[in-house]
Amino acid sequence: MGKKSQTSSGNSKSFGVYMKRYWQLYAMLFLPLLYLTIFKYAPMVYVQIAFKKYSLVKSIWELPLADNHGFEFFIKAFKNNDFKYALRNTLTLNLLDLLFGFPAPIIFALILNELCFKHYKKVVQTIAYMPHFLSWVIIYSLALQLLAPTDGLVNMVISKMGFDPIPFLNDGKHWIGSYIGFGIWQNFGWGSIVYLAAIAGINPELYEAASVDGAGRFRKMWHITLPGIKPTIVVLLIMSLGNILGGGFDRPFAFQNNLVMRVADVIATFVYRVGIKGLQFSLTTAVGLFQSVVGIFFLLMANFISRKLGERGIW
Repeated sequence: MGKKSQTSSGNSKSFGVYMKRYWQLYAMLFLPLLYLTIFKYAPMVYVQIAFKKYSLVKSIWELPLADNHGFEFFIKAFKNNDFKYALRNTLTLNLLDLLFGFPAPIIFALILNELCFKHYKKVVQTIAYMPHFLSWVIIYSLALQLLAPTDGLVNMVISKMGFDPIPFLNDGKHWIGSYIGFGIWQNFGWGSIVYLAAIAGINPELYEAASVDGAGRFRKMWHITLPGIKPTIVVLLIMSLGNILGGGFDRPFAFQNNLVMRVADVIATFVYRVGIKGLQFSLTTAVGLFQSVVGIFFLLMANFISRKLGERGIW
């Protein structure tokens, strides 16, 4: 008993010394934790709306349970054709974003890393970062000026060359290509910052040893740079897979129009149109809860697979 009490008192003393030395770090966590508690965790109470018949005049605790043991609105959602289209479009657009958009910042970071002229490199980086600070409303305005069927700059050039104008924003297949293309353009420069930071952490002696062995730039990139940033790539890929049913609201809402709603309506815009404008709060809360659960499932599965393959994963 004496040894246990001495050990516990020693641990409490060491903990007190540790907190006395590093209390500033924990104090800095107070505001972020307060923000998460108020704006992220406290609103989770309202998730129960998905299982109840919502009424504006009643407290959420007084709301009656929905039919089918509370799963009435989940069943309604999966019977709703608009939701099925929105689910399909969300998966399609996010998978295409992942397929074409995820490698773009990696490739850009590798190319930037090979540039010898520092001033030119800084100029290129600055130009590539700029689209990230533009709202999607502004980007769609630019897209309209460039890709409009009759008076868009690109279609005017195509018409001058004797070809038919391309309906970039009015035809489903062309719209998807334009949507993905502008998404890559907006994000690839900003996304490369993380990879450039990871590249900067690679031991330069590895490159010197490779040069002595006669390795060229491509060999160094393939055998040193890419393996060096592999853990960063895996972590960001896992986080991207966790957002496979997510995505923002502003980008699809800005780009969609009545001619392409069959391929442009996603879960976020469906929730806005049906939930906020249509006042079907229980239905869209059920949709949002389903979206979150599927996102967590993909996140956990991707992390599990990465750990099984020998990577670090997120945790």
